[in-house]
Amino acid sequence: MKLLAAAVIAGVLATLTMPAMADEAGRLDKIKETGVITLGHPETSVPFAFLGPDQRPIGYSVEICEFIAAEIKTGLKLDKLEVRYNPTTSATRIPLLSNGTIDLECGNTTNLVARHEFVSFAPTTFVSKVVLVARKDGGVDVNDPASFRGKTIAGQAGGEDFRIVSRLNAFGSFGYTVTPTNDTAQTFLMVESGRAAAAVDDDALAYSQVALAKHPEDFVIGTRGLEVAPYGIMEPKDDPAFKKVVDDAVLKAIKTGKVQALYNKYFDSPIPPSNVSLKFPMSDVLKRALENPSDSGDPAMYK
Repeated sequence: MKLLAAAVIAGVLATLTMPAMADEAGRLDKIKETGVITLGHPETSVPFAFLGPDQRPIGYSVEICEFIAAEIKTGLKLDKLEVRYNPTTSATRIPLLSNGTIDLECGNTTNLVARHEFVSFAPTTFVSKVVLVARKDGGVDVNDPASFRGKTIAGQAGGEDFRIVSRLNAFGSFGYTVTPTNDTAQTFLMVESGRAAAAVDDDALAYSQVALAKHPEDFVIGTRGLEVAPYGIMEPKDDPAFKKVVDDAVLKAIKTGKVQALYNKYFDSPIPPSNVSLKFPMSDVLKRALENPSDSGDPAMYK
């Protein structure tokens, strides 16, 4: 995937003619015909996508997708665009996007080169690192994978974190029991309840789960990243017209400060349901990614 350099971005934004969007085949035609766009989202991935007090999906990625939907509505000159929401999991998000059930996936999906065979990604809007989370009284070192030898580690089924810890287990012959879970909340619950010695998760998700726990002081989060994980809004593959419109909307959100404002709202301010702040300031890696937007899935781009 090519780096979207600042000069190219400026040229794309300047030359975009939104009325032409309606003439392109693919998802744009479907959206114009039906007046509906469907956003896929996880339900427990705080602060990216989760259910608010009224059970409506909210979050950093959800609001980026809602901004994209508003741009599509304007570009297609629609009087009304209904935004529908469809829950997804790590296991269902790619199939639901591929079969047309959802038009965008708005969560915490890592942009992996291997996934480009099936889907595309918008420019990166978050960069996480994969870490281990454990109880402080567990007698383990979250920065030393060898200390979990013979123990159970929980990770989301179908997610990259699960594959990372499985590869680590095979490479180090640690004898882990790697237990699959359905979502972030269940992964953390495995540790909280003592059924797993650790959870493998992206650091932002780990911090959110600990911050929202009944006893946050009982847990420790690793500082050693097992791998870098760039996130992007997931798009259908082989629909260049739709990708262009979505990417341009994300670039506009970055350029105008919308993404920065959403980051402050969800990572460094009190959020539902407990009105607890994650106090998770933007990393230098993410700052660089937003200054030089890219839809690359190469981890080396983000180090």
